[in-house]
Amino acid sequence: MRKFFVYCLYSETRDRIYVGHTDNLDRRFKQNCDGYVESTKPYRPYRMIYNEEQPDKSAAMRRERELKLSAGRKFLRSLIGK
Repeated sequence: MRKFFVYCLYSETRDRIYVGHTDNLDRRFKQNCDGYVESTKPYRPYRMIYNEEQPDKSAAMRRERELKLSAGRKFLRSLIGK
């Protein structure tokens, strides 16, 4: 059974948080950092501030949406001290 992950990246140079989901956390982080993802490319470099495993893709997508809402953003900001 495939694992899915929700992950959050932080760009210190632009003070920007990116939230996404994937089935291969290491590969996706490398793609984001190397500029292969159009939506994250202009905000590099990134550091991963949070990730969590989800049982399936729909759960990962649901959790991604939660983290993009106001309460989720506040939680993520608290992880970086802002």
